[in-house]
Amino acid sequence: MERRVVITGMGVVSPVGNDVDTFWSSLIAGKSGIGTISDDSLLGFDCKIAGEVKNFDAAPYFKNPKDARRADRFAQLAMGASVMAMADSQVDLRQVDLDRFGCMVGSGIGGLETLEQQHINLMEKSPKRVSPFTIPMMIANISSGMVSMEYNLRGPNMCIVTACATSNHNIGEAWRMIKFGDADAFIAGGSESTICPMGLAGFGNMKALSMRNDEPEKASRPFDVDRDGFVMGEGAGVVVIEELEHAQKRGARIYAELTGYGVSADAHHLTSPHPEGDGARRCMEMAIKHAGVKPEQIDYVNAHGTSTGLGDICETKAIKRVFGDYAETDLIVSSTKSMTGHLLGAAGGVELAACVKAIGEGVIPPTINLDNPDEFCDLDYVPHTARQTEVKRALTNSFGFGGHNASLIVEKFEG
Repeated sequence: MERRVVITGMGVVSPVGNDVDTFWSSLIAGKSGIGTISDDSLLGFDCKIAGEVKNFDAAPYFKNPKDARRADRFAQLAMGASVMAMADSQVDLRQVDLDRFGCMVGSGIGGLETLEQQHINLMEKSPKRVSPFTIPMMIANISSGMVSMEYNLRGPNMCIVTACATSNHNIGEAWRMIKFGDADAFIAGGSESTICPMGLAGFGNMKALSMRNDEPEKASRPFDVDRDGFVMGEGAGVVVIEELEHAQKRGARIYAELTGYGVSADAHHLTSPHPEGDGARRCMEMAIKHAGVKPEQIDYVNAHGTSTGLGDICETKAIKRVFGDYAETDLIVSSTKSMTGHLLGAAGGVELAACVKAIGEGVIPPTINLDNPDEFCDLDYVPHTARQTEVKRALTNSFGFGGHNASLIVEKFEG
């Protein structure tokens, strides 16, 4: 008997809202979370804009406030989103088998700010001034470990690190383990916080970041001919997923069903996508195959859509190859990164939440700033304004440096 997997809880911390409802309302309103970086010490870099999480206090999300102070910001954000998702799921941990409840909350980079600061201490002061918490604060898997300890989750616990595909891979592999029978429930997703000197310099010197410093809210413009790079964001997106009968037995509210997962490699270039979108194509095709549907049964694609020159064109090519004529007639595509910026390893988690809300609310968020579409990006990207329409199935893409690709399909739960 096939084990079905459903979503029963969601948590989001993002540049456009620190809970799911605020995040969703901002997306539907076409509100940008991009602005001039608030830390004056970072304004000497060429790129002076980012999608920052505002007014986030980590302490309430930790049982011991000291633990919050001993965590890098990416882990603080991860814990925030995880606690929200668990509370949203209303799971009573006394009534479930914690040996079969897993945790996969990843990060594409981990504690970059911690590593940077402690290296300064090492170089400018002495080895003795390096914090003993340096290693556990910076390693990318620590948020998954912290969340599992917070809830005594003793099932499978891992952290897949695949750059910007991190969230989708963690959620997808958790889905696979539930279907395979190794767990009944998971908390899964991703977190990232790299708005720091090394992050700005590293991505900036690659010429990957937008330099539209005078118009921050217009800087992230996927599929637009005037795009000039992505805008770095930070945040966390986490979901609670369960085997269907496990969820039903405890009377859980079911948001949607997770039906498809695709994974592939470009095997092409360290940072550039395959020029024909070949890896992205195979990834989407695998997800559609797992979901047991035809391409034309997908109503909405939440695109990776980062606002980079090559990336947007290659993803458009891939979508056309997967969906054929349907892509140019009826398929609806949008990029919520136009509002949030690119949350790197957290992107897939928050974008899956957007897909779930689109299904539940019957509204597709827009691609803002799409003033002059690139001639090679000629699909329906929902420019400027959200669109009311029924969404039964949504596919969300995440592609990462190293040629890592991951797609998820979520659909309306029919019982």
